Amino acid sequence: MRARDLAVAYESVNVDSDATEAARLMADHRLPGLLVLDAHGAPRAILPASQLIKVLVPPYVIDDPSLAAVVDEKHADRLCQALRGRTVADCLPRDITPPPVAAPDDTALEVAALMAQVRSPLVAVAEKAQDGTHLLGVITASHLLHELLVASGSLPTP
Repeated sequence: MRARDLAVAYESVNVDSDATEAARLMADHRLPGLLVLDAHGAPRAILPASQLIKVLVPPYVIDDPSLAAVVDEKHADRLCQALRGRTVADCLPRDITPPPVAAPDDTALEVAALMAQVRSPLVAVAEKAQDGTHLLGVITASHLLHELLVASGSLPTP
């Protein structure tokens, strides 16, 4: 199995996309994260759902989680208002690292090793060309695991 054969279409956003829309996209599709693309369509980052949750939680609660118990439900229900007016770029951590990118000819084991090394729930598959990087799709950890189980005979083929 090669990365190009494992890659599937996956929801992505641009660095300038609205953060609330990105959160809705994650929630609607129950995604662990989104692939963030730069202005040219090349993979720029992965925005994990947990990072968006972190943006919602007031910093004083992150510093002292016991304070969460004193915030009433009325105020807790308004946490998503913290995303208003923000872009995806605003929600990315400052020390963001580029997303893992596999070449189309990488093997399943190479993709698995890359995923394990950077502890990422997804890997972008992109082809580098003279005119830039072309995204072919994404391989999620669950999809890779499924394909490896099928290939080993541990899961019946559909």
